[in-house]
Amino acid sequence: MNSTAVKSAFDVEEIRAQFPILKELVHGKPLVYFDNAATSQKPRRVIKAESSYYATINANVHRGVHTLSTKATEAQEAARETIRQHINAKHAHEVIFTSGTTASINLAANSLGQLLLKKGDEILVSGMEHHANIVPWQLVCERYGAVLKVIPITDSGEIEPQRCEGAKGNAEELFSDRTRILAISHVSNTLGTINPVKELIAEAKKRGIITLIDGAQAIAHLPVDVQDLGCDLYAFSGHKCYGPTGIGVLYGREELLERMPPWQGGGEMIDQVTFEKTTYAKLPFKFEAGTPHIAGIIGLGEAIRWMQDYDLSAMAKHELDLLEHATTQLLVIDGLRIIGTAKEKVGVISFVIDGPSTGSGHAIHHYDLGTLLDQQGIAVRTGHHCTQPLMERFGVSGTTRASFACFNTIAEVDAMVAGVKKAVKMLR
Repeated sequence: MNSTAVKSAFDVEEIRAQFPILKELVHGKPLVYFDNAATSQKPRRVIKAESSYYATINANVHRGVHTLSTKATEAQEAARETIRQHINAKHAHEVIFTSGTTASINLAANSLGQLLLKKGDEILVSGMEHHANIVPWQLVCERYGAVLKVIPITDSGEIEPQRCEGAKGNAEELFSDRTRILAISHVSNTLGTINPVKELIAEAKKRGIITLIDGAQAIAHLPVDVQDLGCDLYAFSGHKCYGPTGIGVLYGREELLERMPPWQGGGEMIDQVTFEKTTYAKLPFKFEAGTPHIAGIIGLGEAIRWMQDYDLSAMAKHELDLLEHATTQLLVIDGLRIIGTAKEKVGVISFVIDGPSTGSGHAIHHYDLGTLLDQQGIAVRTGHHCTQPLMERFGVSGTTRASFACFNTIAEVDAMVAGVKKAVKMLR
């Protein structure tokens, strides 16, 4: 990336102009898109990059001597290098392409299970994990007789701080001599909490514990430096960071990836195949069986380059301004309660509306609220957000979640708040 090309001044209107979908109307009203934690919208140049692959160089990669195959291969591997730089991996071959964060974690869980786990071993997760960072580990626990342990969280939606500092007695309480893997989210998709992953990784490394970070919700909002974090594995999806769906990344330290057995077999991931024995290709292809989502990889590379063209700290500040404004304005509504009030958050706000503190009225179901907001052109997410254990921890069935991106505005936040107030009047 040419640092001189970075746009230091943050101009939200200039950014909005690059997203075609923001010109759409929903129920006759301008679209207000606050569901970015589920999937982000795509700037025009990402859409063009993916379309251009199909229109001009559509061919399979690494499998042909003809011109189109060479160009497709070069475009895919350029995207891999862009991602390597963006997350500060040492080598491009440490960047493994998958279909998304879920596939990345499943790859890691299945391979690490085969490599490491024995009966009675422990895998450590937190109480705020997405199902994609719970269920794969449960499956390997069942297979190998391992045990899933959960780090508790506070009422504010944070990992208990004394569990992360390595003070005498506390680290031992968190880790045991049977802990083999720590798998934790960098950012909670439901609460917006930024977890102290660097501190947790450091404590795990002292004990030889393998660390996997679910970065699905961090990659679009925080600087991610895998070498600075010190993690062994880092997983994220393209569609959460302005890229296409169906493409994701698993970063892994070279030494660990060399030891890990492949999870899927097929073409491209082999060196030699006979009916008696197969030997595997070098990294990264050892973990990339079959034809990849080439257009998606190219689109993801372009999405990362698009983000790199901007001052990411200015983007983050803008999103935090939206969060602060939304928090202040929503809390004026009688009975509204925010779930997740951590000191360190990204632009995600989850809330429920209980019965009013005075007078008559009743609690408002998140689904009803989301439906009425949609009628006003406002897209939010309702439900348990694939975090059912977290919902149980807070004693709710689900929440209404607004999640912000760099293209959102204060005026849109005000429209949502007005929409919530209108819905409250109708539903109470």
